Amino acid sequence: MTETTLNDARWRDPAATPEDRVDALVGMMTLREKVAQLVGVWVGANTEGGEVAPHQHEMNEAVDLDELLPHGLGQLTRPFGTAPVEPGLGALSLQRTQERITAANRFGIPALVHEECLAGFAAWKATAYPVPLAWGATFNPDLVRTMSSAIGADLRSVGVHQGLAPVLDVVRDARWGRVEETIGEDPYLIGTVATAYVQGLERAGIVATLKHFVGYSASKAGRNLAPVSIGERERADVLLPPFEMAVRESGVRSVMHAYTDIDGVPTAADGSLLTTLLRDTWGFQGTVVADYFGIAFLKELHRVAATLGEAAAAALTAGVDVELPTIHTFGEHLVAEIDDGRLSEDVVDQALRRVLRQKLDLGLLDPDWSPVPPALAGGGVPIVDLDTPGNRAIAAELAEQSIVLVGNSGILPLTAAPRIGLIGPNAATHRAFLGCYSFPAHVGEQHPEVELGLAIPTVAEALEQEFPDSDITIATGCTIDGTATTGFDEALAVANGSDVVVAVLGDRAGLFGRGTSGEGCDAESLELPGVQQQLLDTLLATGKPVVVVLLTGRPYALGSAVTRAAAIVQGFFPGEEGAAAVAGVLSGRINPAGRLPVSIPRSPGAQPSTYLAAPLAQSSGVSNIDPTAAFAFGHGLSYTSFSWDDAGSAADSAPTDGEAGVHVTVTNTGERDGVEVVQLYLHDPVASVVRPVQRLIGYARVPLAAGSSARIAFTVPADVTAFTGRDRVRIVEPGALELRLSASSSDIRAVVPLTLTGAVRTVDHTRRLHCDVQVTPL
Repeated sequence: MTETTLNDARWRDPAATPEDRVDALVGMMTLREKVAQLVGVWVGANTEGGEVAPHQHEMNEAVDLDELLPHGLGQLTRPFGTAPVEPGLGALSLQRTQERITAANRFGIPALVHEECLAGFAAWKATAYPVPLAWGATFNPDLVRTMSSAIGADLRSVGVHQGLAPVLDVVRDARWGRVEETIGEDPYLIGTVATAYVQGLERAGIVATLKHFVGYSASKAGRNLAPVSIGERERADVLLPPFEMAVRESGVRSVMHAYTDIDGVPTAADGSLLTTLLRDTWGFQGTVVADYFGIAFLKELHRVAATLGEAAAAALTAGVDVELPTIHTFGEHLVAEIDDGRLSEDVVDQALRRVLRQKLDLGLLDPDWSPVPPALAGGGVPIVDLDTPGNRAIAAELAEQSIVLVGNSGILPLTAAPRIGLIGPNAATHRAFLGCYSFPAHVGEQHPEVELGLAIPTVAEALEQEFPDSDITIATGCTIDGTATTGFDEALAVANGSDVVVAVLGDRAGLFGRGTSGEGCDAESLELPGVQQQLLDTLLATGKPVVVVLLTGRPYALGSAVTRAAAIVQGFFPGEEGAAAVAGVLSGRINPAGRLPVSIPRSPGAQPSTYLAAPLAQSSGVSNIDPTAAFAFGHGLSYTSFSWDDAGSAADSAPTDGEAGVHVTVTNTGERDGVEVVQLYLHDPVASVVRPVQRLIGYARVPLAAGSSARIAFTVPADVTAFTGRDRVRIVEPGALELRLSASSSDIRAVVPLTLTGAVRTVDHTRRLHCDVQVTPL
C-alpha cells in the first residue's frame, strides 16, 4: 500500500462516520500492527527534553523501541510520573517522542498517553490535592468536580490524554492499605463524589478511568491483593452501585479491572463482569484497561493460565482491551496464540475497534493532529506552572472542607493559648499531608537529591503563622512506626511546660511496606502505628488539655483519648494546603464542616466493621467483641449549633412504582455562620433477605448564616429502596420502611415512616438512583 493511498484512506476523512473510519483502518492493518495498538510502554520523560526511554521494572520484558515502533504503539505509560522532570521539558520530551512514534509507523498514529491523577496530576511540581478519602469528608461533589476540571486542564496542557482515576472501591475493612485512595465506606457517597470527579476530568478532555472493577477492597483481612469471598448480593448491592452510577451519569470512557479474584474467578478474566454486565447491560462503550501487570498475574499469581499466551487470550476474550503498563502478554505471546489457531483474530479486532475509536474521539486520527501540546503552542520551552494560584485555592478549599472536628470539650477554637506544646511525629513534616499517589510520596522518595518542587507548610509552620503571639515548643516524641520511646521524656517536658498540648499523630504514606498507609501498606490492627498510642496516653496522663490532630490515610482507634482528649481533629491526607486548614480549624478562623466518610472504631481489633452492616454485625450479647464505632460514619461537629424541626412528609405511603417526599427545617441557632450536612438514611425493618440496618440514600450540604433557616426536602423514589432478592433479581418490595433524617449514621434527628404498597416490582439498570433534594432558604 502506497503512502498516497494511506493518506487518502477513509480513516483520515473527518467527514466519514467514526465507524467507517475505524473499520477502514482495521481492514488495512497487519496482525502485529493491530496488537501494537493494544499495549503500552512504560517510559520516563527525558529531563533535557529528548525522546523518552523505556522504564524497566522487574515485571517488564525488555522493550526495543526501534523494533516495536514500526508496528505502532497504543499507549505511553507515565512519562511525567516516572521520575522528576521539569514540566516544560517533559512536554517537549513527549512531543518529540510522539513525533518519533508517528514517523515510525506507516499510518502515522500517535500513542495515547496516560498518567496517575488520584490526588492531582502525579508529576513533579504539580499541585498535591487532598486524597479521595478527604473528598468524601467534604460531602461536596461540586467542589470535587471543580478540582478534577483543574487537574484535567493541567494534564491536557502537556499532552496527556487519560487519567487513571478515580477509585470507586467501597471500604469494607479499614486495615486495607488503600483506604486513603477510596472515598469512604458508603456506596452512595462514593458514587456521587466519584461521578462528579469523572465529569470534571472528562469535560476537560481527559479520559477518566474507573478503578478497580470490582471487589478489590473486600479482600480477606484487609490484605492487599488477597482473595475475595463475598456473595453475589454484596457485590451487587454494595460494591457495584458506584460503578453503575458513574457509567450511567459521568460520560466515563475507561474502566480498569481489579487484581481481585472473587470466589476463585479473577476479574481480569471474568467476561460476565467486563462484557456481560459492563457493556451488554450497562451500555459502556469505552475501553477496559488492565491494572498494572494484572494480565500476567493470571499466570503468575492466580494460576488460571499455564502460559502468558493463555493469560493474554483469557483477558482479551473476557473484555480487557489494553495491557498496561507495558508489553508483557499482549505482544508476541498474543500473536502466537492467534498464529497457532488457539484464538481468533476477531477478538483482537473487537478490542482494536474500541481503542481506535477512543483515539479518533481524542482527535489522534485526524489529518490535522499535532504532536505539539497546548503548553508548547507558542514555541520554545516555556515555564509550565502546574501549581498555579488557582490550583492552590481549590486545594485549600478542599482541605478546609475536609477537616472533621470529631470531638470537642469546648477548648476549640483556641482563642487564647500563650504556650502551645506541639508534639508528635507529624508535627513538623510536610509528608503528613501527602497520600501514596502524590508525586512526592510515590516517586519523589526515590529521588532524595531532587527538591520537593512544592511549597508544603508543616503544622508547626502553620501554627506559628496562625498564633503569632503564642510560644510554640516542638517535640517529636517518637517516629511514625518505630518502637523507640526515648523521645517521650522530651515530649513530657514540653507538655508540662505548656498551657495546651497539640498532639499531631498519624500515618506516613508509602508503597509496599514503605509507609503505614498506601498500596501494600496494610495494618494488622487499627491501633495507631508504632508507639503513638503510648505517646498519646502519656500526654493525656499529664492532666494538660490535649488536642489530638490526626493526619492519616485510614481511621484509627484512639483508646481512652475518645473520652479524655480535650478535642479530636481528623484530617485525611489533606494535601499541600492541609497545614493551613488544620491551623485555621484550631484557631476558629475556619468553622469545620467535614464529616467522617469512614467510621472511627472504638476497638483496634474489631474488624472488619462498617456502618453498612446487617443486624448480626452489630453489638450483641453472644459475642464479647463490640464493633460499635467510637464515632460513626457521617459524624462531624461545628463551632455553631443547629436545630432540626418540622420533620415530616406529605403522605405516609407510596406505591412500589411511585415516590414520596420527606422534609425538615434546619436552623443555625449559633452565633457564627456554619454548614450542616443533612443525611437521609433508609431503614427496612423486615425484608425478604437480610438488609443493612440502614444505608445512606441522600444528603445535602447546607450552608447557613447565623440565625438563618432552610427547608430541606427530599423526593424519594421507590427505586432507591431496591435490593437484590432471593432469586438474584433486583426488586422493590412493599412493606413498612423508615426514612431517617440524620446528622450522622448514629445521630438520628427524625424518623419518618413510609409504607410501600402494591406488588413486588422488578427493576434494572435504568432505575432511578437518586433522591431529588431541594434546599429552600426561609
